[in-house]
Amino acid sequence: MQKTYKKEHAVHDMAIAEIDSRSFRKKVMVSGRIEKVFQTGGPTVFTLEDGTGTLSLKGFVAPGERAHPGINPGDCIKAQVLIDEFNGEIEGNIEKIAKKDGESAVRISKDIEYKQRVRAKVVNTEFMTDSPVLEKLKDTMLKAALEIRLAVIQGRPIVVRHHNDTDGYCSGFALEKAIVPLIEKQNSNPKAAWESFRRAPCMAPYYELADSIKDTANSLRAVAKFSEKMPLILIVDNGSSPEDLMAIQQGKIHGAEFIVIDHHGFDEDVISKEVVAHINPHLVEESGADFSAGMLCAEIGMLINEDVKNMEQIPALAGYADRIELSNPELMKGYMKIAESAGYDKKLLQDISLVIEFVSTKLRFMESREYIEVLFGEPREQQKKLVSLMAPHIRDLDKKGLAIGKSAANIEKFDNVTIQTVEIEKSFPGFGFFPKPGRSVGILHDNLQKETEVTSLVSIGIMNTAMTFRATDKANFSMHKIIEILKEKLPNAFVEGGGHKNAGAIGFIPRMKDEVWAIVKEYISTQ
Repeated sequence: MQKTYKKEHAVHDMAIAEIDSRSFRKKVMVSGRIEKVFQTGGPTVFTLEDGTGTLSLKGFVAPGERAHPGINPGDCIKAQVLIDEFNGEIEGNIEKIAKKDGESAVRISKDIEYKQRVRAKVVNTEFMTDSPVLEKLKDTMLKAALEIRLAVIQGRPIVVRHHNDTDGYCSGFALEKAIVPLIEKQNSNPKAAWESFRRAPCMAPYYELADSIKDTANSLRAVAKFSEKMPLILIVDNGSSPEDLMAIQQGKIHGAEFIVIDHHGFDEDVISKEVVAHINPHLVEESGADFSAGMLCAEIGMLINEDVKNMEQIPALAGYADRIELSNPELMKGYMKIAESAGYDKKLLQDISLVIEFVSTKLRFMESREYIEVLFGEPREQQKKLVSLMAPHIRDLDKKGLAIGKSAANIEKFDNVTIQTVEIEKSFPGFGFFPKPGRSVGILHDNLQKETEVTSLVSIGIMNTAMTFRATDKANFSMHKIIEILKEKLPNAFVEGGGHKNAGAIGFIPRMKDEVWAIVKEYISTQ
C-alpha cells in the first residue's frame, strides 16, 4: 500500500514590518542583524533588526541555558520562526537559524542602514509659525530631527536632560511627546517606551559633570546587561556654555552622542564641534531673548513626529515663562493663537507655569512622567483642577518670599549700575522653603525694576558657600567672565559654577566668602 504524506506549506520571507496578529501560528523566514541578546530564566531572547522594524526571537534549550551560543549582537542571520505572542508582544520562536558571513552579511547590513535612513527622513518640514529665527536654524533643526528619528529606528536609547524650570520642562515634554509614540510604533515590546526613553531635569543651569557620569554609568550598565547601545543625549534649555563642555566630552568618551537645543548666550562657541547638532539663536546672530528653548523644542517635536499630539500650548507656555512677549511680542501673538485654538488663555498658561515652577522644586531629579503629563493637560480636566487648587497657594508663597527679601535687601548705587544683595541664610527659612534662593533673587530683581524703573541692575543672593545672580542687559554683566576672574584672582577659593550670561550661580569654600564678594562687587561696579 502506498504511503501518503502531508504536504508542508512553503515558508516565505517576510519583512518585520509586515508581521502582525494575522501572522500568528505561521512559519516565516526573517533576516537581519541581531541587536541584543538577553538570557532569561527560560529562553534566550534575540532582538532582530531588518531595517523595517524589530522582532524578538526566542531560542530554547533548557531553562536558563543559552540557546544558539554562536549568535551574538552584531551578527547577521537568517532564521525560520513560528510567529506567536507573549505578554502583548509579537515574537518569533526559532526553528532554524543560520549566521551570515562575508558578502552576505555586508549586503544585509547595508540594506538595513539604507532602509533606516529612508524611514528616518523628516516628513513634515513646516513650522508652527513664521519666524526669521526658525528659517535661519532650519537646516540644523532638520538634521537634529533626522538624527533623533534615526536613533529611534536603530533602537538606540534617548536621554533628554532639561533645565529645572518651566521653559526646561516645556522643552523636555515637547520632545517626549514627539519621541515616545515613535518608540512605541517601532517596537512590539509594550515596555519599550520606558526602556528606550528617559527624561530628567538638571538642577544646575548647565549639564553638570555629575549628571553626565550618572547618565554614562546607567547606560554602560544597560550595554553590559541588556546589549543596549550607548544613548543619544539631548540637552535642552542648557548645553551651550563652557560649563557644559567637560560633561559632554566625558559622555562622548564612552560612546554617547549629544544634541544641544538652547537659547542662552555664550562668549565663545565651544560646543558645536563636540555634538551632532547645536541649535541656538545666538549661532545665527539672533537673540535668545526672542526665542525660548521650549519654543524651539516644540518646533523640533513637530519635525520629529508629524502626528504629534498635545503640542499646541507648549510654545506659548514656554514663552510666557521666559518673558518672550517683552522682546518678541509678534512671535508670542502667533503662538498664543495656536494655544487659544486648543482652549488655553494667557491666565491659564501663566498659572500652569507657576505650578510647574513649584512642582519642579519638589520633584527635583525625578522623571515623574505621569505627573508631568497632568500638568501639561493629559487629561485637561485634571490639569484645570490641579492648577486652580495650587496656583493661588503658590502666589501667596511668592508674596511671602518677596516681603522677606525686601525687608532684608541691601541696595547700593554706583555710577552705572545698581547692586541689590540679600543674605539668604540670614533672611529666609531653611531647606524646603519656596521660593528657592534663585527664584527669591529673581522676584526681588523684577520687583526693584518695577518699583524704581532701574535698568542697570545686578541682584545677588549671598550664602556661606554660594552666590546666585540675576542681571539686566544694561548692567554689562557676564556670568562666565566673573567665574573666570574669580578663578584667576582667588585660586584658593576653589570657585565653581556656571549658568547663562545674565543668570547663574557660583560655589566656593566658606572661609573665602568675603574675598569672593569683594571681587564680585568690584567687577560689577566697574562695568
